[in-house]
Amino acid sequence: MFARQLRRNQTEAEKALWMRLRNRQIGAMKFRRQVELGNYIVDFACFEKRFIIELDGGQHAEALEYDETRTRWLELQGFRVIRFWNNEVLSNMEAVLMRIVDAAGIPLTPTLSREGRGGLMEQA
Repeated sequence: MFARQLRRNQTEAEKALWMRLRNRQIGAMKFRRQVELGNYIVDFACFEKRFIIELDGGQHAEALEYDETRTRWLELQGFRVIRFWNNEVLSNMEAVLMRIVDAAGIPLTPTLSREGRGGLMEQA
């Protein structure tokens, strides 16, 4: 299965973001990585919120039309799609996490705080 192969061969940006998304660390959202949806494989998906996060490397600069078609299809399936460049994730993780929180409609409450490695974490 191609999705399984992608999970084993993640980019550095995908690894870094996955470490922050896994185990319901952001607003108790359960993310899965490299998920098959229709004819596509998305980087990260939260089915409860119908929310997808895509990371784009340099190759996506030449694939804008494909990415737009893919995003339109995902949105027609009821998903909200947010995209980040790999370098955004690697150079400014906190800003990326804040955009995810905002785009997912997670209210900023006392349960979301800056802990651990300086990031957004769900308090127990």
